[in-house]
Amino acid sequence: MAQSKQKSGAGSLIELVTIVVVALGLALAIQAFVVKPYRIPSASMVPTLRVHQRVLVDRITMHFSDPGRGDIVVFKPPLGADSDQCGVSHPPDQACPAPTSQKSSSNFIKRVVGLPGDHLKVIRGRVWINGKQLKEPYIRPDPSCEICELPREITVPPDHFFMMGDNRGESDDSRTWGPVPKKWIIGKAFFTYWPPKRIGTL
Repeated sequence: MAQSKQKSGAGSLIELVTIVVVALGLALAIQAFVVKPYRIPSASMVPTLRVHQRVLVDRITMHFSDPGRGDIVVFKPPLGADSDQCGVSHPPDQACPAPTSQKSSSNFIKRVVGLPGDHLKVIRGRVWINGKQLKEPYIRPDPSCEICELPREITVPPDHFFMMGDNRGESDDSRTWGPVPKKWIIGKAFFTYWPPKRIGTL
């Protein structure tokens, strides 16, 4: 009888360990391939997202469709983005038209404002697409910042997306280091879960 109880206890322990291992494996797989949490590192997306706010990023959708204008995405910026390096030389009154050829190891989060083929310029911190001002009720404009007046148009290259932060005067973005290839986009931010008072969809 005692031996039977010992076997039963050992079986329960093995079952518990198996459940824990499987659960951890599923959690890691979901984070790696499906949904990943991301912490906002800077004020570039204020007022939409604040420093240290946390969001969930959908890593699946980008494999089957392109991001849309207005989507908030996490991506690898071009190598040299941290030092405002553009991939080509360009006039000072024009946004960077092309990125460097390699991607950075960092993760950035910005909003998609320009799609492939768009003719894009920035006037007083606001985006103009194909000659029309983009409606951007979510931004914090800053007409006086150094990269807020770029009236010379660029054409967004095929399979590239132009990214900008909502906090136009405090964002290091595609204006200085160029559009981002689709293959460098990690996923779309779709939900904010921290702090509790800001829980909701994006």
